[in-house]
This record gives sequence, structure tokens and C-alpha cells, in this order.
Amino acid sequence: MHKENNLQKVLMDRLLSPTGKGLGDVSLQPSIAATPQLGWNLLKEQVSLPVAVLSQTRIQHNLRWMESFISTYGLKLAPHGKTTMSPALFHQQLAHGAWGITLATAPQVQAAHHFGVRRVLMANQLVGRANMAIISRLLQDPEFEFFVIVDSAANVEQLGQFFAQSGQTLNVLLELGVDGGRTGVRDPQTRDSVLDAIARYPQSLALRGIEVYEGVLKDEAAIRDFLRLAVRELMTLEAHSQLADGQIILTGAGSAWFDLVAEEWTGVTLGRPLDIILRPGCYLTHDVGIYKAAEARIHASNPVARAMQTSLLPALQLWAYVLSIPEPGLAILGLGKRDAAFDAGLPIPAMHFRPQNMGRSGSEAPIAAPADWQLTAMMDQHAFMKVSPDADLQVGDMLALDISHPCLTFDKWRQLLVVDDHYTVVDAVETFF
Repeated sequence: MHKENNLQKVLMDRLLSPTGKGLGDVSLQPSIAATPQLGWNLLKEQVSLPVAVLSQTRIQHNLRWMESFISTYGLKLAPHGKTTMSPALFHQQLAHGAWGITLATAPQVQAAHHFGVRRVLMANQLVGRANMAIISRLLQDPEFEFFVIVDSAANVEQLGQFFAQSGQTLNVLLELGVDGGRTGVRDPQTRDSVLDAIARYPQSLALRGIEVYEGVLKDEAAIRDFLRLAVRELMTLEAHSQLADGQIILTGAGSAWFDLVAEEWTGVTLGRPLDIILRPGCYLTHDVGIYKAAEARIHASNPVARAMQTSLLPALQLWAYVLSIPEPGLAILGLGKRDAAFDAGLPIPAMHFRPQNMGRSGSEAPIAAPADWQLTAMMDQHAFMKVSPDADLQVGDMLALDISHPCLTFDKWRQLLVVDDHYTVVDAVETFF
């Protein structure tokens, strides 16, 4: 614990980058820990725009919401860290009961370990000697616990030989997949070839359970069938003594269907310790797009979510200036594809604020943006916003925009500011993509 606290301190002692975007005056290169003392306020234009900000209040709400949901079902949580790639946020998730952190690549695992994360589930295949070497090096830390998925005999052979040479044991999970989906075994023949390959390396590979990713399916009935298949496969492995001694894992659940996974797997027992682990990642910041739609479905159908009487809240916003109003009905914002996800819908104007500066009379507080203000396109550094020809909008006005798909927004920011309900900056978090 002392070592982990020291690593978190190293993270907090890192400096706010003088070459970063979305920051205030960092000429004195303050540390992240000193951020609250800087006194920056977004609405007082003490932060350069565009900026990505996290609501402290909403982040805390979402952390508590998911902790309560998971504990009600008696399951465990390993949120997918690729969403934020922010160790500071990882530690907040761990402090709110997460069993571990899920990651997708060996360098991501290395970054998390560097800043004190000591239990990782890599929900991806570990392929390539250099990637295996990273994990092998991390496994020299006796406090580090690591699991990775496999779905082919070829990959198992490569892992088995590499870790046999290193004299280490790698924990692996059999991944099940579906036709047309992503990775994962599709048929019994492939499954058996993977299991046979694992059995050839009893000293270097330990089969710890089953992993699925149900998010490639869009139909509830098909998802439930897939989840039940995973349980049957786990029971078969146990019945045939193909699982390693000790703790066993059954894991699934992206950010859209975690409720179904909880419903289907709660109560599954194996006759020995079994960790049932859910892996949603986007709950931390939520959004107003694809995950808002998923959350509406969850609250309509899941009894635990309904009983909680609260919802996940969008906690990530982008703020940008109006750069130009070159013609009636069109405003150009200083924000683009370098700043925001656009794969699942363009950012949505949420709030409008007019700063008090340079002789202008400004707003007292942000107000809701009119419903007809709409982004129609984005370029690298510009967004096109359709407005009414007589819109009350000026160059220099500030817009807050909500996003869809936080995964592809976080990776565009090396540092994000955390603000309180008055838009005063109270913290900063780094990302390590």
C-alpha cells in the first residue's frame, strides 16, 4: 500500500505541460497537485479554449452509481481503462470498489502498472515478442496480477513457448466469440484446439476461466443466449478438470449491455471461488449519445437500475469559442476533429455563455443553447454550427458541447481539467494513450 501511494504521488507531482492545450497560464510549470491553488475559472476566461473538462460532481455521482449497481448484484467490476487511459481516474475507480482495471494493449498495461495499478485484465490477445516481453517484465513484480485472453492455438503456442523460456506462468482466459463479431472462438473445433494447446504448457499457462464481449451483438435475445453459452462452457471446463487450481473468472460486459450480463450471471456458482467480473468503462463520464440511449434501455428494463432512482450523468464537456460568423445562419467554432469524437455523432451544443470582456456586457451564467443550434460538420480545428439567421450569437461567445463516445474524445487530450459546479478548476488528470 505504501508503494502504491508513492506511485500515486509521483502522478500528482507531474507538471502541467507548458506545451499542452486546454490549460491556463502554466509559465511557472505547476504540478498537477497544485492545480486547485491556481484559481483558474473557465467562465472568467482563465483557461485556453478549446478545453475538455470533467465535472467533479458528476464523476463522483457516476462512481457511486456503478459501485452500488455492482454491489447490489454481488459481482465485481474491472472498468475498461482504454476509455480514459488516465491512471488518476483508475485510482478513483479502484477506490470505489473496482476489483481491477481492464486494458487493451501491453503498453496500456505498462502505463497503468507504472502508476500503481496492480491487477489488470487485458481484454485482448497478447501477440508479438515485444508485447510479451513487456508483460513478462511486469510479472517480475510479485504484487502484479494479470490475466489475458486467448482464442487460437497459434497464439497459445507462442505464449506457451515465450513464458516457458522466461520461467513464468501466464493466466489466460478462453475467449468465446460469435460469427461476424470481433475475436473469440466460433466453434467447438477451434475451442478444443485452443484447450489442447493450453494443456501442452501446464507450467507456463494457467487457464483461469472464460471471457466474452457481448457488445458486438445488438439483439437482447442473442446476447442472453451468448451469455448462457459462456456459463455452460465454464461448467464444462470445470467438469473436465481443464481449469487451473485456485481462483476462476467469468467476465464480460461492455458499456452498453452490462445490465444483461449482471442479470444472466448473478447466482452462477462453480463449487469453488468464482469471480464474475463486469467491464464497462464509459460509465465514468457517460455521454449524450450512444451510451445515453443504452442507459435509457437499462432504466426501462432493469429492476436494480430502476430502484436506484438516479441515472448516470454526462460528465465530460468540451468548451469552444465562436471564431467567426461569416454568413447568416452559420457560426464557426474553434473545435474540430482534433478535439472531439465524431464517429458516433457530432458534439451537441449544450450551453451558451458570453464572457464579460473588452467592453461587452456578458452573461451572468451559462444558459441552455437553443435546440436549433446544431453542428453539421467538423474539420481538423473547426466546427460548423447551424443557427437561425437572427441568433443571439457573437464572435468570442463560449459554447459547451456534449459528446457521444468518450473513448475517442479522451485520446485527443493529454490533460483534462476537473471543474466544480461553478467552473472553477479543482484538479487535472493526465492521459497516457
